[in-house]
Amino acid sequence: MERAIILVADGFGIGSTPDAEAFGDTGANTFAHVAQCFEQRTGKPLALPNLAGLGLVAATKTVSSEVFSLQDEMPRSGAYGSAAQISTAKDTPSGHWEMTGAPVMYDWGYYPNTPECFPKLFMNELTRLTATPGTLGRCHASGTDIIRDLGEEHMRTGKPICYTSSDSVFQVAAHEGSFGLDRLYEFCEAARELLYDANIGRVIARPFIGSNASDFKRTGNRRDYSLEPPNPTLLDVMTERQMNVVAIGKISDIFAHRGITTSTKATGLPALLDATIEKIKEEPANTLIFTNLVNFDQDFGHRRDPTGYADALTYFDQRLADVTACMTKEDLLIITADHGCDPTWIGSDHTREYIPILAYRHGIESIDLGARQSFSDIGQTLADFFELPPLAHGKSFLDRL
Repeated sequence: MERAIILVADGFGIGSTPDAEAFGDTGANTFAHVAQCFEQRTGKPLALPNLAGLGLVAATKTVSSEVFSLQDEMPRSGAYGSAAQISTAKDTPSGHWEMTGAPVMYDWGYYPNTPECFPKLFMNELTRLTATPGTLGRCHASGTDIIRDLGEEHMRTGKPICYTSSDSVFQVAAHEGSFGLDRLYEFCEAARELLYDANIGRVIARPFIGSNASDFKRTGNRRDYSLEPPNPTLLDVMTERQMNVVAIGKISDIFAHRGITTSTKATGLPALLDATIEKIKEEPANTLIFTNLVNFDQDFGHRRDPTGYADALTYFDQRLADVTACMTKEDLLIITADHGCDPTWIGSDHTREYIPILAYRHGIESIDLGARQSFSDIGQTLADFFELPPLAHGKSFLDRL
């Protein structure tokens, strides 16, 4: 037993689940549709030799009849499978908590898709507590669209831009220069305190820069204020036993900083993978290195950009060789996702999909893990790997590796 590494390709689904109709997502398939768009645009199949070699295409085709192709599809090494979600939602906390053994079996609080979607009493109290002159937006919106439409007014008036989506979330966009980053965080902290009773899963600070609508751009200083997981997670069990949990990217925020030993922030896919590789090189045994690769979801899924998504997958595939080169023969790598975010789908929200499970150890042969019934199988497998007591949910597949 050495270390385990989880790489979460945020929003990388591989086909709609049987319950997708309830979410309006029947037919969504993030991976297949990205591959189709790439081939339509370039006239040749997408090339992901490392991911395909670990069984990504094989895993996808066991749960989806969508027709697509890659340049090299055959699995060569590693275990591959898929997992459906038992949590009631298709958001980031639900996906991550479930994969660590704590599925969300209750309903989040949500906001209706109507003008002025936030309760007036809440908004009035929030502006009073934070001494702000008011707010803008107060509706469902795409994050990039709303800063383009309201960013200049925000800079003139000092009113933060508040918006939501189909997720259980309250998001606040503000200019780093004119409004101030610390002031934005304080505003979001006040909102988080007011929204506990409403059971809103996350409050997210969305800072941006630029001088006008033509050049507004989000920065890497996003901060998530999440509720805590409803039950103990794999992370809690490990840290209670003095084992190391290294969180990279937004993992620490997702778990409300619970069950984390060390947290490393990084912005962009190259920096996130660089940070992961550095931790693999230096962390001791009995360590979980847990990385969220947010850019698939944030930059390409929500932005409905299949071209950018394909380019990011290609880069990720190339960097996987750097990741595996740092692993010892005892280490275990799991590549997975937390939900879908099909860049060809209607709207700009997440999609209810199966996630891939790709597990790699040096010397492992190609093994089909089948379609798993819960993301929690990942957490249970890692509990087994670290010789911990069984988690409350999930079925281990460690004996297959």
